Amino acid sequence: MWIGFAEFDYLLGDVHSLKHKRSVIRPIIAETRKRFSVSVAEVAHLDAHRRAVIGVGVVAADRGHVVDVLDAVERFAAGRPEVELLSVRTRIISASDV
Repeated sequence: MWIGFAEFDYLLGDVHSLKHKRSVIRPIIAETRKRFSVSVAEVAHLDAHRRAVIGVGVVAADRGHVVDVLDAVERFAAGRPEVELLSVRTRIISASDV
């Protein structure tokens, strides 16, 4: 079993409230979950208006599939015009590593 996860650190544009932030982040989370069948959540900067970190997790039988999914999610994350992707942190581990 292979486990992969990534954190996508975003800078949001002209956002001045948490309500507006959620209206920007929720569609990204929903579309990521639907398009790639991964677990997704906002995981950091929950109370900051202009920053968000979205975490993505995937489990698969082979490493190649995990790499392919996380690469596709990263391309999707980088292509969002309403937010700026600042950084991506990715890790892939095997169940035997734990």
